[in-house]
Amino acid sequence: MPDTMSAHDPSWSAVDMAKISSPVNVDAPYSTANLAGKTILITGGASGFGAAFARHWAAHGAHIILGDVNDAAGEQLAAELRSLSGSSGHHHYGHCDVRSWSDQVALFKLAVSVSPTSSIDAVVAGAGIVDLSTNHFDLPRGLDKDDPPPPPLNVLSVNLTGVMYTSHLALFYLRRNPEGRDRHLMLISSIAGIAPLPGQTEYTVSKHAVMGLFRAMRGTSWRQGVRVNVLAPYFVETSLLPWQGMALLAGGVVGEVMDVVDAATRLMADHEIVGRGLVVGPKGVVDTQGIDSLEEEGGEGLVKRDRGVKEQAVWEIFAHDYQRVDVFVWRYLAMLNAAKRIRGWVGTVKDLFGIWKGRRAAAKGKGKGKAVS
Repeated sequence: MPDTMSAHDPSWSAVDMAKISSPVNVDAPYSTANLAGKTILITGGASGFGAAFARHWAAHGAHIILGDVNDAAGEQLAAELRSLSGSSGHHHYGHCDVRSWSDQVALFKLAVSVSPTSSIDAVVAGAGIVDLSTNHFDLPRGLDKDDPPPPPLNVLSVNLTGVMYTSHLALFYLRRNPEGRDRHLMLISSIAGIAPLPGQTEYTVSKHAVMGLFRAMRGTSWRQGVRVNVLAPYFVETSLLPWQGMALLAGGVVGEVMDVVDAATRLMADHEIVGRGLVVGPKGVVDTQGIDSLEEEGGEGLVKRDRGVKEQAVWEIFAHDYQRVDVFVWRYLAMLNAAKRIRGWVGTVKDLFGIWKGRRAAAKGKGKGKAVS
């Protein structure tokens, strides 16, 4: 293989090596049948998107495990989910400060212990915060003191370290899921993960980092049989968008919670979607192009394009990441694939050797039995 890339060389595509599915057709219908009986753990599940996901998925038969620091809201939501029509009744809450490794470990262990299948099918890393205090990262003060204070990094602790903890645990527990069940990690980034958000430097950094986590992990998570997807919502009127943000958006448009829920449900319910990211914004009118038809005029074929419009709130992002990669990425993924194939052959050889040893031992046992008799 050459060491220089050609922009048109298909051999540099790593999509198949990373087991990434085709781009998501956001117009295609999807079934929610796969939600029934699925155990889903949601961090930050007591409010905002997490609570909206929980209500929607519980209504379709999923078992929901909520983790949050708001114990009153979490317990109340778990009780609400158990009372829903069509609910499985297997809904539980566990206190979890995502900044605490021990809290997250306890939440995952709780999920396994209360799950009807004693396993976890999906994890949503949904915990996140915004800090609108006056102590902004980009407005440092008092650094000329003898003992200057460090910058406030609580947003990073929750939005990045917490998500890393969740993802690390998810990769461990999801791969324990029995064959045939889903293994899905859904990360929650933001429009701030793909665009600058002035005045919210720490939040923007954290959400860019989550997007980087997704883009790296989707190239390797197939080794555990785990599919990783990401959601990046635009401004939506939730608890993370207080009055200051709403004031700045006055006269503008915001996204709708149910559009975010719909996009998340597509990723959660369709097991064929692997390594994909969806951004959810305000509904916009899209100029579409209909099916081409051929008209004859004066003996010449003319293409007539029927145009139309549609409303769309969901779009795919980073769809082409692995379609053409550099030499390092290509060789690294090739190495992982080769290692997996070798382990497969080694396992087969071990199995065959074990069968041979077992038969040989059985044959010896029969021979000894004949000699004794």
